[in-house]
Amino acid sequence: MTTEFGLIARYFSRPSIRAVLGVGDDCALLPASTNCTAVSTDTLVEGIHFFADVDPTTLGQKALAVSLSDLAAMGATPRFFTLALTLPQANDDWLAKFSSGLFLLADQFQIELVGGDTTRGPLSITITVLGEVNGAEALRRDGAKIGDDIWVSGQLGGAALALRQLLAPETRAVIDADLRARLEAPQPRIALGERLTAIAHAAIDISDGLLADLTHIATKSALGATIAWSKLPVHPALQREDLVVQRACALTGGDDYELCFTASMLHRDNIEQLEDELGLALTRIGTMMAGPPRVRVFSHDGNELKFSATGFDHFSRQL
Repeated sequence: MTTEFGLIARYFSRPSIRAVLGVGDDCALLPASTNCTAVSTDTLVEGIHFFADVDPTTLGQKALAVSLSDLAAMGATPRFFTLALTLPQANDDWLAKFSSGLFLLADQFQIELVGGDTTRGPLSITITVLGEVNGAEALRRDGAKIGDDIWVSGQLGGAALALRQLLAPETRAVIDADLRARLEAPQPRIALGERLTAIAHAAIDISDGLLADLTHIATKSALGATIAWSKLPVHPALQREDLVVQRACALTGGDDYELCFTASMLHRDNIEQLEDELGLALTRIGTMMAGPPRVRVFSHDGNELKFSATGFDHFSRQL
C-alpha cells in the first residue's frame, strides 16, 4: 500500500543540485542571490483545466509548463519549484507517468523540485515556481511606452480550437494531434523571455486570451492599444474555420501560453534577428498609444470589432 511519504519518496524525491536542502524536510533551503527572485503559483483542477482522461504524462508536462510561462513573461531564468498534489487515490501507474512528464520538462529547463505537499481529495495540482532575474531588467506589465510595437510569439487560437473540438462528440475522436498538443502540452517561451529583457518594455503570457492579457498591459501602463486582425498569426487549423470562430479563438481563447510584448520600433531589426536565432515566429500586430486603457481591434477594412468578453475568467459566466 502506498503511503503519503512513500509516494513522495518514490515519485518526487531527487538529489538536490542547486538547493541547499530540497524535498523531504519542513522547508527547502535555497541559495541566496544578488538578483530578484520571481515567484508564481498556478493551480490546475480536473474538469476546469484538463479532462479526466488526459494522459498523465502530458498532464505532468502542462502542470509545470503553465507556471514556467509566467517566468518567461518576466524574463526570469527557472531555478526551483514546489508541487502540491491532491489525489483521489495513490495510483502507482498514474503517478509514474505524471512524474515522468513533470521531470521531463523540469530537466529541459533545469528547474529543481524542492518541496510541496500531498493530500487526498479531488484531483488538483498546484505548482509554485521560483526564478532569477535582474530586478532592473525584469519584464513587467506596467512598462509599455507610447508608440511601442505590440508583438506576439508563435501562433494563436490553436488551444482554444482544440478545446472546442474535444468538447464536441463529433470531433473529439478525430482531433489533429498537433492541435491537441497546443492545449495539453504548451511550450513555455523561456529563451524568448530571457532575451527580451534587453529589448522589450512590457510583457505578459497569453493564458486567458490575447484581448484579456493585453488589456492587463494597457491598464498597468495607463495606455491604449490597437491591433490589426489581419496581422494576427492565427493557427493554420483555425484558418479553416468560420471567421466568427477564428476571432473568438485567436482573440479571446485561452491556453496559448505564447508571449505578448511591447518594444520600441527601433528594435524591429533586433526582434527579427531574435526570431531567426530562436526559430520562433514573432509577429508585430499593433501599437500602444495614449488614451483610455483598453484594447481596440480593427478588421482589414478599418472597422472596429466588438466582443462581449475578452477572455477566460473563473468567476464569470462568460467563457
